Amino acid sequence: MSDFTYPEVGATLEGPPLPTGYALLAHRTPLGAGPEAFAAAGEAVLSWRLHRAAGVGIDATAERAAPGVRVRVVLGVGRVGLTAPCEVVWTLEEPTRAGFGYGTLDGHPERGEECFLVELADDGAVWFTVTAFSRPAAWYARAAGPLVPLFQHLYARRLGAVLRRIAERAERK
Repeated sequence: MSDFTYPEVGATLEGPPLPTGYALLAHRTPLGAGPEAFAAAGEAVLSWRLHRAAGVGIDATAERAAPGVRVRVVLGVGRVGLTAPCEVVWTLEEPTRAGFGYGTLDGHPERGEECFLVELADDGAVWFTVTAFSRPAAWYARAAGPLVPLFQHLYARRLGAVLRRIAERAERK
């Protein structure tokens, strides 16, 4: 049985609207165009390659995102590192959408859910969206106050930039 730290499990797949009472994040990045860019970006998201390429430590119970897979996200190194345990809530592998959402478990500094979704639009454009809702769970997350949403936004931008490079390489092939 999962021990999610918030009651709205799966809301990033169902939303918008996202649950109230949380800080909300929605960041969208254009990645390029075409089925090759979409396929490369979707695979990078689902295989943890995106997070690792962005410099995030990922310790997962499976090589690909799937419901029930446990993930330990590690930011930083050693004693100054931050560990954030999550569990994948949902995944999508469709002809025009690929991605997953994961939720926080005990020991995560926040409570909530975050999703990473790649979409192939009707016009051939490929988009990456990070959507999240969260609120502090640990004392240090509460103490950081407005810095947490700023960090989350910068992290989403970093992921978008890294995924754009992955998609662009696939377009050039």
